[in-house]
Amino acid sequence: MQENMKGIFISMEGPDGSGKSTQIELLKAYLEDKGYEIIITREPGGTVISEDIRRIILNKDYAEMGYMTEALLYASARAQLVTEVIKPALEAGKAVISDRFVDSSAVYQGMARGLGVETAYQINSYAIQGIMPQLTIHLDLPAQVGISRKKNQAELDRMELEAIDFHERVAEGYRKLASLDPDRIKTIDATMSIDDIHGKIVDYVEPLVKK
Repeated sequence: MQENMKGIFISMEGPDGSGKSTQIELLKAYLEDKGYEIIITREPGGTVISEDIRRIILNKDYAEMGYMTEALLYASARAQLVTEVIKPALEAGKAVISDRFVDSSAVYQGMARGLGVETAYQINSYAIQGIMPQLTIHLDLPAQVGISRKKNQAELDRMELEAIDFHERVAEGYRKLASLDPDRIKTIDATMSIDDIHGKIVDYVEPLVKK
């Protein structure tokens, strides 16, 4: 994260159905108790422009979308989110919790789509403006479990409708990425209870709060 940023930036990553939304709400309550003003956002989305781009990316009628097109659309949505929401919030000393950030592109487009991790980060280097999370929570879940959960929740979008082998590449991709940056990306077993997962997250977040 850039030197002049006064806030805390935490991203939550993991396969579809890993329980990110639930843990984000619990983390929000924890940080509010510590006196932080919280900004919760999601990717793709989080601004009017980014949400419009999200509707294009996830539209199941656009099955012909090219992988590079997909990657560039994600980067475009991210660029607007950083400019409009994340950067101003961090400069104001707020705590930002994002449901996915640039690591999701490294996994979904870089690894699962085969574009390459380095390519994914290069594309997004302009979008993130030098801003990276101080902490990334990786909720690790077997692909089949995650998709089964999603099928029970709602109608699936274009990404969720991908074949199971794609989702398996995503799950494994997150594990590989976490192994490459263990100081920032902390892996938690998402098959544990909600309370146990939250407790692990708090353990990782506390050092940032104490700074």
